[in-house]
Amino acid sequence: MYTNALNAYRNVGKATMTGRELEASVLTQAALKLKDCQDNWGKPDEETKLDIALKYNQKIWTIFQSELAKADNPLPPQLKRDLLSLSTFIDKRIFEIMAYPAPEKLSVVININSNIAAGLRSQPG
Repeated sequence: MYTNALNAYRNVGKATMTGRELEASVLTQAALKLKDCQDNWGKPDEETKLDIALKYNQKIWTIFQSELAKADNPLPPQLKRDLLSLSTFIDKRIFEIMAYPAPEKLSVVININSNIAAGLRSQPG
């Protein structure tokens, strides 16, 4: 019963979010997935959770890359270049973590996701 109500609430929330709010929400969720992996490192389901969290982050940043590369993207050119450069860094870090997992390697991706989400939530000047 509560699950249906929670899912209905989430669906309404998603339908009424702005693009910035949705991006912030998705980045926050990605950071939380990685933070959960970091906090529960060494638990029996660590590898599965880490794989899910890393793939989720990859999907998000791949979508960002795709949107940033579009000619009609309204962001200023320098901001687009900076975000594309950042996305390349995230890609490299995720592949590094996949190859050589270590909990401390997650911090930089967690921090980047969290900080960008915070910036998206702030009101534009």
